[in-house]
Amino acid sequence: MMNTTSSLSSIDNRIGLIRDNIRQLVEQAAAYSGAQDEARTADRIDQQNKELEDLIKARDEFLRKQT
Repeated sequence: MMNTTSSLSSIDNRIGLIRDNIRQLVEQAAAYSGAQDEARTADRIDQQNKELEDLIKARDEFLRKQT
């Protein structure tokens, strides 16, 4: 059971980090004025959102297997 809790905790920690990254990127995007910077930041936000979706799916699948 320790490994299960550790794995779930690891996924939850990564989800928290990704959410914080997205928040920071949104704040940066609001501060940028150049179109190229905005496009680059938008790409990074999209990538982080995809990673967040993948982590949430992994967590949900992990929890389903535990029941």
